[in-house]
Amino acid sequence: MPHRFRQLVRRKDFKGPTAGQCGEYAQANLVVIPSAYAEDFLRFCIRNPKACPLLGVGERGQWNVPSLGHDLDLRTDVPGYNVYRDGVLSEQPADILSLWNDDLVAFAIGCSFSFEQMLAHEKIPLRHVDEGVNVPMFRTNIANAPAGPFGGQLVVSMRPMSGAHAIRAVQVTSRFPSVHGAPVHLGSPRAIGIEDLSRPDYGDAVTIREDEVPVFWACGVTPQSALEAARLPFAIAHRPGHMLVTDIPNASLAVL
Repeated sequence: MPHRFRQLVRRKDFKGPTAGQCGEYAQANLVVIPSAYAEDFLRFCIRNPKACPLLGVGERGQWNVPSLGHDLDLRTDVPGYNVYRDGVLSEQPADILSLWNDDLVAFAIGCSFSFEQMLAHEKIPLRHVDEGVNVPMFRTNIANAPAGPFGGQLVVSMRPMSGAHAIRAVQVTSRFPSVHGAPVHLGSPRAIGIEDLSRPDYGDAVTIREDEVPVFWACGVTPQSALEAARLPFAIAHRPGHMLVTDIPNASLAVL
């Protein structure tokens, strides 16, 4: 199923957010940078494991990382890309075939969309899925642990839940550190520097009911905050919410 879905993306027949797609399989955030910065970025991921849990790292120039999936092409199999030049978002192409070169190194980072299938199994509602929009994501005032030129602020995704559902969600997601694990914060958004939940920095706003608490997970868009802060001359990432669907079963990522 993931292979067929990637073929749809490659043909440009699917261009939207990937929440709810191929739910039994892990989705990945993408970062592609020149090889001169790869060692520093690897250390950045190691120092920030909640936001940047690595699912795979390609060799220099490698766009078909076998550990991520069969017949997978990082240049075409993401529904949308962000291209950064000198730390500034410069374009959002549908593929990066014309931008790829043999000096680039790709990093695949775990995504919270992966654990949503487990939350759905527990009958925990996911508002962005129910409302057919992209998950809301916010920049926080929490600084990432720096490595080389990479730093920036932690980005979080938010899902509103009842108190009982939030407790169960913590229990479920704690078993999946490879896709961000347990939430980093529950409750007051201002405590982590978020002023208005109706105005996400990425994605779309969702309805929050009076009896619900906002639950925040570390988000794989965090590396894009780091890319902006680092001001690399050139870098590529996924468009927020538009993930690479891998062949890695979510169940294989669980820990006891």
